[in-house]
Amino acid sequence: MLTAIHPKLPMRNKAKTRDYYTLLGFEAFGEKDYEGYLMLQKDNIQFHFFEFRDLDPNKNYGQVYIRTENIEALYQEMLDKNIPIHPNGHLEVKGWGQKEFSLLDPDNNLLTFGQPV
Repeated sequence: MLTAIHPKLPMRNKAKTRDYYTLLGFEAFGEKDYEGYLMLQKDNIQFHFFEFRDLDPNKNYGQVYIRTENIEALYQEMLDKNIPIHPNGHLEVKGWGQKEFSLLDPDNNLLTFGQPV
């Protein structure tokens, strides 16, 4: 009966979060812009962000795993746009049968992209 999931992640600054995710190819959705809240989508993925001005990024452990169909092209797109790849998250095949890479957004939310090998 479950049909979708839309993670809610913390953000300190709505404009910076919107700018970062726009670089990743996400767009705002919804007919109204809510104060302290941001909704973004790309393809079939939606993220919701709530304002948390006092968030200490070093203590934020928000994480999302995103499955993709063409991870090599997506990874190259991030490199072409000069989007920093997580220091321990460069594209590689993991022991659990996934090819993955990871990014950290401005608030230290970890975005891991994966595709079955």
